Amino acid sequence: MLDSETKRRIDSCRDILVGKVPDPKSQVEQITIALIYKFMDDMDREAAEFGDRTFFAGEFAKYGWEQLMRPGVGGHEMLALYSEAIQKMNENAGIPELFRDIFKNAYLPYRDPETLRTFLKEINGFTYDHSERLGDAFEYLLSVLGSQGDAGQFRTPRHIIDFMVEVIDPQKGESILDPACGTAGFLISAWKHILKQNTDKKPGDKLTPDAKRKLIANIKGFDISPDMVRLSLVNLYLHGFTDPHIYEYDTLTSEDRWNETADVILANPPFMSPKGGIKPHKRFSIQAKRSEVLFVDYMAEHLTPKGRAAIIVPEGIIFQSQTAYKQLRKLLVETSLVAVISLPAGCFNPYSGVKTSILILDKSIAKQSNTIAFFKVENDGFGLGAQRREIEKNDLPRVKVELAEYLQTLRNNQPTADLQFSTGLITSKEMIAENGDYNLSGGRYGSVRQSTNQLWPFVELGSVCLQVTDGSHFSPETVNSGYPYVTVKDLDQGHIDLEGCKKINESSYKQLVSNGCKPKRGDVLFSKDGTVGKTAIVDFDRDFVVLSSLAIITPNTSQVLPEFIYCVLSSDKFISDATDNKTGVAIRRIVLRTLKSIQIPLPPLDVQKEIVAEIEGYQKVVDGARAVLDNYRPHIPIHPDWPIEKFGEVISTITPPAKIQAGDFSEVGRYPVIDQSQNAIAGRTDDESTLIDGSNGLVVFGDHTCAVKYVNEPFAQGADGIKIIQAGEQLVPKFIFFYLQSHPIEQDGYKRHFGKLKESRIPIPPIATQQAIVADIEAEQALVAANRELIERFESKIQTSLARVWGEE
Repeated sequence: MLDSETKRRIDSCRDILVGKVPDPKSQVEQITIALIYKFMDDMDREAAEFGDRTFFAGEFAKYGWEQLMRPGVGGHEMLALYSEAIQKMNENAGIPELFRDIFKNAYLPYRDPETLRTFLKEINGFTYDHSERLGDAFEYLLSVLGSQGDAGQFRTPRHIIDFMVEVIDPQKGESILDPACGTAGFLISAWKHILKQNTDKKPGDKLTPDAKRKLIANIKGFDISPDMVRLSLVNLYLHGFTDPHIYEYDTLTSEDRWNETADVILANPPFMSPKGGIKPHKRFSIQAKRSEVLFVDYMAEHLTPKGRAAIIVPEGIIFQSQTAYKQLRKLLVETSLVAVISLPAGCFNPYSGVKTSILILDKSIAKQSNTIAFFKVENDGFGLGAQRREIEKNDLPRVKVELAEYLQTLRNNQPTADLQFSTGLITSKEMIAENGDYNLSGGRYGSVRQSTNQLWPFVELGSVCLQVTDGSHFSPETVNSGYPYVTVKDLDQGHIDLEGCKKINESSYKQLVSNGCKPKRGDVLFSKDGTVGKTAIVDFDRDFVVLSSLAIITPNTSQVLPEFIYCVLSSDKFISDATDNKTGVAIRRIVLRTLKSIQIPLPPLDVQKEIVAEIEGYQKVVDGARAVLDNYRPHIPIHPDWPIEKFGEVISTITPPAKIQAGDFSEVGRYPVIDQSQNAIAGRTDDESTLIDGSNGLVVFGDHTCAVKYVNEPFAQGADGIKIIQAGEQLVPKFIFFYLQSHPIEQDGYKRHFGKLKESRIPIPPIATQQAIVADIEAEQALVAANRELIERFESKIQTSLARVWGEE
């Protein structure tokens, strides 16, 4: 377990480097190299007690750690010695090949003696002690490598890795491979899993030394990046691998290891293909240029006859209609696929919002089975927002139990028809192959129920509707005034904006009406193209038509209330089911046939009325609170005795030291990156060379948007077109901010407005009066801000009520 002092020391190392080495990956590499340097010296001094030093002997003796850190060594001397040492260390014949590989191509990316001295002093606090503590410390260090890499890599969450390993259950005599190993997270989890299986009093104590050596020799990883190979070697070494087998190898274009197979493969391969695709060799079964297709093909082909695999794949593998994707799915269904686990879209936040699934392969079971199981994970124990905070809801344990039951049933050659899952369903391979596209979206073959406490019967949506149809399949010419033509963007929080939508002439309107594109009172609109799930109920009598991206749903009121259908279609559960069933390439959509087949709960009509009344009561609170937020503006009454000055004469502007470039910031840096959008925060950065000191309060003004933001912390400029306003002696910064909010500059196309702002006039109350005005407005805003929490609470109540309808609470 990572202790607080070790964590503090690693954080301190990053803090020291961040000003000179802003890239997190480079920080990790520098800390890794320094740690191994220090640990080599620790081991060498320990060996010297029983004989001579070998790591730092001969011409390399001058690079020993004690030489580097000896009292009185000058900063420039330390810099020269350390820089030379890490570049030459891979030539040291006295150190094992593992360490030479780690130092291959190592260099010092900065030339500041004081930064190096402070950094090495912190590294000096680490000591190699052969314990799991150092492995945990390095895992913590690697956790900063979350952001997506150039080759499409991103960090797999530890709990997902452990889940996959537990499902596959690798054994001590089996060969284990990750052909895109990154920092070796899967391999280490597999190692720990096997040690746990062979434990009496301490991890792995039931294994003989020879068995441990064989186990280590059986665990292999490939990666195309030398940096990742270096990190993997260190990670494995610090977890007890004296001789880790990680190779710099291009799995997709090299044939050197093509004939090697593995009993177990665990991987989250890169999803990104370079421009122009990959140029693989000709030994793949599937001829493709997409990395995700080739990696899955490689793993399916490189399992032993009884081999097993768990592979994270992007959404495209599941449904894409291009030939290579269909051929791959056909290959998997016919040879090795036994289960598909759908993961929630936020599983890889904050690094990526990509929707993923886990493919479970088992060659021996697949040969004797004519079914495939589909499981759906809606919650993985963490919130699906950017912060990924731990929550109580977690479907992974249940999925693991039900998948294990399914696999054991197949191994025992028993029928699966009687198996009942709360997180999944079983489908015949014949049904999957029926139309030739081998689609692996579980929802296509039935509704995955996730409740063991269903209060009401479940029916297909289409069975309780008189009609489910599309809107217009073409875009008529729009006019300045005429009949409203509603698209997805005109649906907002359950309401239909007939005033702000496009207009069409009478001829087009009549044609669309004849085509069935005119909703009526009681119909429900549901967005099915692109952003699935925007919903609104038609609760008025007006003439309008809708675009094909909206489905028009006409409930059968003898069975279901329109308001209840609206509530169900607005629920997280229904939107999740619909999203999982999207198809298409250029535009992702859910087709009407599939939409109608999604199962929904159907309480009696009197119960529906009670549910609707409860939810509408909550919604009124939400609408009222939202109206407060939408309509509140700070107001500053102007006293006639206050002097009024030209704005440009009482403020000054600050020029940033450097504008941060697009792509040089992420969501996880320490300092905000400000642009001129309404929300103003473009991202975050660790690059201190770009920072503006806003600790005394600055106002940021968007030269195109006229948006204003108050900043009272260090920040960086993330875009052209923002002006950073500094108050003069006569003004309080926050008074300027509130005044610009209450007296905004009018927007005029894309013209620059700062010149207009400088020519405008601003009242100059006494400083004490400005401070009092600021305090009053801040008190108002605190009351207004409470409405945000109110909205969040009552929206949560709405979803809780809906979850109860689905039988999930």
